[in-house]
Amino acid sequence: MRMMPGGDPRDAADPVTAPGPDQPPGWTGQGTGGRSRPGPRQRGRARRENRSLLRELPLLVVVALVIAVVIKTFVVQAFVIPTGSMQDTLRINDKILVNKLVYHFRPIHAGDIVVFDGAGSWNASAAASATSPGLLARAYDDTFRKVFDAVGGLFGTPIGQTDYVKRVIGVPGDHVVCCNAQGLITVNGVALHEQSYLYPGDKSDSHPWGIHGHFNVTVPPGYLWVLGDHRGISDDSRGHEKDPGNGMVPEDEVIGRAFVIVWPVGQWRILPIPATFEQPGITKSASSAAPAGQAEPAAALTAVGVRPAAPYGSLATGFAVAIPLTWLRRRTVPRRSRRRL
Repeated sequence: MRMMPGGDPRDAADPVTAPGPDQPPGWTGQGTGGRSRPGPRQRGRARRENRSLLRELPLLVVVALVIAVVIKTFVVQAFVIPTGSMQDTLRINDKILVNKLVYHFRPIHAGDIVVFDGAGSWNASAAASATSPGLLARAYDDTFRKVFDAVGGLFGTPIGQTDYVKRVIGVPGDHVVCCNAQGLITVNGVALHEQSYLYPGDKSDSHPWGIHGHFNVTVPPGYLWVLGDHRGISDDSRGHEKDPGNGMVPEDEVIGRAFVIVWPVGQWRILPIPATFEQPGITKSASSAAPAGQAEPAAALTAVGVRPAAPYGSLATGFAVAIPLTWLRRRTVPRRSRRRL
């Protein structure tokens, strides 16, 4: 090893090198195996990037909240089942996802499981207190009020206490009768074979105390006739024939279609339309017509259908979308700036 007089042997073994073609300006060679260390310019750039990330964090949270609100308001919402009116299809504490877009592309079908707001149709007190809103009030209810309710729901605020979940049996124009000589419900004269989804031991005409199990109705335009799968305890259209909606549910009060059970994991499954509703003759009719007990405590009825689930799913989705967008922005903006320079 060659060494200059009075020099340090380490200087000869590990010389300080000038920046190579692959090293940016400002980097200095460090005599430890040829490795380099960042210079002052690179250290300053790293500190500025860290400060930039901290400044962008509030924006990331806002974007995630906006995405979560949009998803919950217009796309999909989770609900928890608090009662047994839809057993065994939906069990107590099951969490379901409700598709809010599907009925913008197709009509409601018989056999669908729907979540709807019963205020004004199944809730007489709500109907008595309601007034006819003006044009501006209706516009507010259809837009900003939904958004504000969704924001409140993200932080656990209840959206309402009048949401129900039931199965659609009759759509506008259908003639629905319970029951024929075999004890089956008929829709437009076609018998429904319901044992695939009814609660074990229930029959088509099973009913709670105080509610008549037999009916003969024609569903008017814009309305639905709905029943629970646990007929023996379900407070459904049969029990609301004296209410403002005559037991019917307005189609425009339907929040969406329940299409999947997401919790608990062992109960996870898609919620299809039962095959019996695919029979020829059970179709949407173009005609329209006007709709045509024993005293026991009704405590056994399951009136409240669903409650809004915790908002964590929508928030998680919002962050899942917002984080990649923020990362992409941080990756692309500096490159564009460099190209301009």
